[in-house]
Amino acid sequence: MLPNFRRTDPELKIQPVNSANDTAAFPARPFLAAAPRTTDRNVSMIGPDLTITGNLISKGEVQVDGVVEGDIHGSHVVIGESATIQGGIVADEVIIRGHVVGSVRSKRVMLQSTSQVEGDIYHQSLSIEQGALFEGKSRRTTDDPRSIQLAPSAPVYTLPPRLPELAN
Repeated sequence: MLPNFRRTDPELKIQPVNSANDTAAFPARPFLAAAPRTTDRNVSMIGPDLTITGNLISKGEVQVDGVVEGDIHGSHVVIGESATIQGGIVADEVIIRGHVVGSVRSKRVMLQSTSQVEGDIYHQSLSIEQGALFEGKSRRTTDDPRSIQLAPSAPVYTLPPRLPELAN
């Protein structure tokens, strides 16, 4: 038999049940009643209908659902299921759900079940879910991925942390 635990928080007071109303009169739990937290994390999105030819550089998180023909640099890079990348990816953390043709250099790499990677992966930590396709070699390395330089062959697009509001 489990012991009966009671909370002593002043905000969680049990009120008597009203006989006319058969529901228990417990106040809403604080974590459900609180407004959602806003995070300081900025995410740059490349939509499924967008094709970019050139390199992308972002200081924040990048979510790619479209086509990128060039390299991607960012702190956190997420390649969506509908995305196709033809170039390298350099980031602190990379999550791949789509198709990547090129090398991946990151501290942490996660290949999810829908991913298709054709290229080498240089990593400190690598996880591959069942169903993922990986053609290439995996190399554990201690190199910092931010020390890798982009090839100057393609134009470079720098994504701002947030899009500026349009002035009328």
